[in-house]
Amino acid sequence: MSQWGAYGLARHGHQYGPMLAHYYAHTHLGHFRARPVRVLLGSGLDTVRFAGARKACGRQLRRGRPYSFVAGSGVALANSSGRQIAACGADGAASGGPIHVFGNGTYRGQIIAHDRGRIQLVNRVKIEGYVKGVVPCEMPPSWPQPALRAQAVAARTYAIASRRRGTFDVYDDARSQVYRGKGRETRATDRAVNASAGKVVMYRRRLATTYYFSTSGGYTEDVQNAFIGARQAPWLVGVKDPYDFYSPEHSWRVVRSSAAMRSALSGLYSGRLRRIRVLKRGASPRIVYARVVGSGGGTRVSGPTLQSRLGLMSTWLAFKRVRGSPAEVRARLARERPEGAVPGPPPGAGTGRIAPGGR
Repeated sequence: MSQWGAYGLARHGHQYGPMLAHYYAHTHLGHFRARPVRVLLGSGLDTVRFAGARKACGRQLRRGRPYSFVAGSGVALANSSGRQIAACGADGAASGGPIHVFGNGTYRGQIIAHDRGRIQLVNRVKIEGYVKGVVPCEMPPSWPQPALRAQAVAARTYAIASRRRGTFDVYDDARSQVYRGKGRETRATDRAVNASAGKVVMYRRRLATTYYFSTSGGYTEDVQNAFIGARQAPWLVGVKDPYDFYSPEHSWRVVRSSAAMRSALSGLYSGRLRRIRVLKRGASPRIVYARVVGSGGGTRVSGPTLQSRLGLMSTWLAFKRVRGSPAEVRARLARERPEGAVPGPPPGAGTGRIAPGGR
């Protein structure tokens, strides 16, 4: 799902159910009763200070006072002066919140300190509480309700489908989804979560993995082309994204000098850098594979490798040589689209142009 595309669809009267069915092909909404989610908040910690819990390690706590989990031979519970008041064993759990973790945020559910030599801190929270802490971090709360509800369903589905063995299920950052707990909740996003409670994206009788992202450029991509080597999924296929032009990054241009191109692609060619030849494009059409060609030889690389080497926003690329000084090139590009212009749905939307000749 493209988040800016979802914003545009919502502005044009689309509801979240059809919106999700568009981005996740051949799917439908279902209901799923999920056990709590375990979110990794931090690891390698010596001490975790918290307040607001009613109980920890079998001890009743005073709500207004701070306490700490301390790493050692197992996890210990200490009071505000640092004195140990309970031995928790391999795991220490605090509950009865909301619980404020100093340096992190405020969380629903439990915080659990696992003894791993140092503390691995996990928030165990009901799925709806988790989603309430994700949606305002992944999508602006001011956006239309249908878009926020689509985001809530996608976030809920992704979390449940991503469960793993071990002490936690998901990270609290972009490795999974950005989650900041109760302290980041808003009235608008809570409303969206409540209105879509329990709903998930289903492919036939199983959960779909619901990847989402900010901007598509006008067309999403088949999963095996977006993540080279990934298995095909019938619901993760490229589809048109007609309102993605609302995104400020819908179309973009980057200027690179010849010297910068040579430096960025160093080691992928020998001799003099000649060109980049596209070998395969995806559905969108993002680059799947390309060849960096030098006068003495070249290398076949994936689109994501090329994107990373050149520091670009996407693998949806076209390359064009441009003559002139960096200032001249930028001036010409600015005349084509003045800075600050409101983007519309231009032809060939989503194509990044790289012009050796500046910056």
